[in-house]
Amino acid sequence: MMATRTTKPKKSQTEDSNNQSSPLTENLDDNLQHIREGLGNSLDLIIRYFQTIDDAPRIAAVYMDGLTDKEIVNEFISHAMSFQTVNEEGQKLTTSLDIYKYMKEKALNPGKGKSVTTISELFEALLSGNTLILIEDMAEAICGNTSGGEVRPVSEASTQVSIRGSKESFTETIGVNISLVRRKIKNPNLWVEPMTLGAVTQTSMAIMYIHGIVNEDNLQNLREKLQEIRVDSILESGYIEQLIEEGGYSPFPTLYNTERPDSVAGNLLDGRIAIFVDGTPFVLIAPTTFFMFFHTVEDYYQRFDISTLIRLLRFLCLLISMFGPAIFVAALNFHQEMIPTPLLINLASQREGVPFPAFVEALMMEVTFEIIREAGIRLPSTIGQTVSIIGGLVLGQAAVQAGIVSPAMVIVVSLTGISSFTTPAFNMALSVRLLRFVIVFVAAFMGLYGIAILALILIAHLCSLRSLGVPYMSPIAPFALKAQKDTLIRSPIHFMKIRPRLNNDNSNVRKKVVKGKRVNTNES
Repeated sequence: MMATRTTKPKKSQTEDSNNQSSPLTENLDDNLQHIREGLGNSLDLIIRYFQTIDDAPRIAAVYMDGLTDKEIVNEFISHAMSFQTVNEEGQKLTTSLDIYKYMKEKALNPGKGKSVTTISELFEALLSGNTLILIEDMAEAICGNTSGGEVRPVSEASTQVSIRGSKESFTETIGVNISLVRRKIKNPNLWVEPMTLGAVTQTSMAIMYIHGIVNEDNLQNLREKLQEIRVDSILESGYIEQLIEEGGYSPFPTLYNTERPDSVAGNLLDGRIAIFVDGTPFVLIAPTTFFMFFHTVEDYYQRFDISTLIRLLRFLCLLISMFGPAIFVAALNFHQEMIPTPLLINLASQREGVPFPAFVEALMMEVTFEIIREAGIRLPSTIGQTVSIIGGLVLGQAAVQAGIVSPAMVIVVSLTGISSFTTPAFNMALSVRLLRFVIVFVAAFMGLYGIAILALILIAHLCSLRSLGVPYMSPIAPFALKAQKDTLIRSPIHFMKIRPRLNNDNSNVRKKVVKGKRVNTNES
C-alpha cells in the first residue's frame, strides 16, 4: 500500500452545475479528476491509493485535511482495507463488485459506511468531514463519518457569566452543542431536525424542541420561515435572526440568543424552540418575549426573594438607562419648578461657566461614553478594562475642570452607562443605547411632554410586535394573571405550576415537587 498527496497542476475550468449533479462513473481516474477540478486542486485535498494484489482493482481513499480526525480516518481506512484476498467460499476477491460488497458488509461495521452515487453527494460528504473510498470499475463510493479536526473545547461562557450554575458554554461545533443540551434533558421527546442553509456555504443547522410540549403552530411557522430563506451564505446565527424575525425595522430584538446550555434547556422545557447553527456558539431561542431579555438562569438557582429583588433592580436600571439623561435635560430646560430650590441653585452655579446648552452637553458626554465603551470592548482583554476605567475618569475630570460639562451631567451619564450594564442580554442593551439618543433629542425640544408621548409610542410599538406569532409583551399584554409569577417577579418554584400558555398548548402543566415527591397536578 502507498499513500500520496495530489500534485497535479491546477486547471482553469471547474465543473458546472450539471456535472456536479451527474452520477459517478466506473472510471476511477475520471472520478478523482472530477474531485480535483471541483475543488480547484486544493492543497488540503488528500488522496491515498491502495492495491491489495497485482491483478486487483485500484482503490482510492479521499478526504479533506483539517475537516477530519486523522485517527478516525486511519481506523476507517484500515477496517475497510482489512479484507482477505479470498472470500468464505474460497474464491478470490479480484472484481470490483466483490471488494465493494465485502467492504460494506464484512470489513466495516453496520452503519459505518453508506453509498454515494453522484458528484454532488460526493462533494457534500467530503466537505462535511467524511472519508470516501472509491474503487475502480465501480460507480458508487463508500462514505464514512470521520469528521473532526481542531475544535475549541467547552469552556466558561464569556458573555453570560453567572456566579452560580453551570460554567460550560457552547462551542462552534453543532454536534457538541446538541450533546450539551441532551446531557441536561435526557428525554426521548427531545427532537432535533437537521437542515442545511446557504447556497454557497451549505451551513449545517438544526432546530431542537420537546415533542409534546412545543406548540405545533409555532414550530410549523418556524419551519416555513427557514424554508423560505434563499441566501448564499449563513456564517453565524445572526444571519438567520435577521432573516426570520418579525418587525425587522424595530430597534428591539425579537429573538433571544444565548451561549449557555442550561438557558437553552430551561427555554425548551417552557415550550420554546432552539435554533443551532454550525460555526457559532450562540443558539437562538424562539418565540421570545420582552421580559425574557431581563431574566437569567441564575434567577432560578437562587432563593425567590433574592431573585425577585435583583430582577426588579434590572427593570429599574432599564428605566434609568433609557430615560435618565432625557429627564435631566427636560427638567433643566423646561421644568425647573420640579427641582428643589437648593438643588436648582447648585446646578445653576455648576453650569455657570459651561458654554453649551444641556442637550449638547448630554450628547457630548453620551457619545464620549459610547466611544470609551466600544474601545474597551475591541481592545485586548488584558488592557481593555483598564483603558475604559482610566479613560472615563480622566476625560470626565478633565471635561469638568475645563468647564466643558458640569459635574452633575457627568454623574447622570455615568449612572446611565452603569445601569445599562445590568441588562443581561447584550442585544437588548444595544437597543436601549440607541433609543437613549432619540429620547434625549425629543426631551431637548418638548420636555417631559415629549418624553411621555415617545414612551406611549414605544409601548404601543412593543405591544404590536410578535415573535413567531406570540405577542412580544405577553403575559402583560395580553394580560395573564397566573403567568405573572415569573415575569416581573420570580415566585417560589413550587408555585409555578404551569408553563407559558402562549408558547405551548399541549402540556402546560409542570410537575409539582412536594416534600421530595413528584406528583402530577391538574391545577391551571
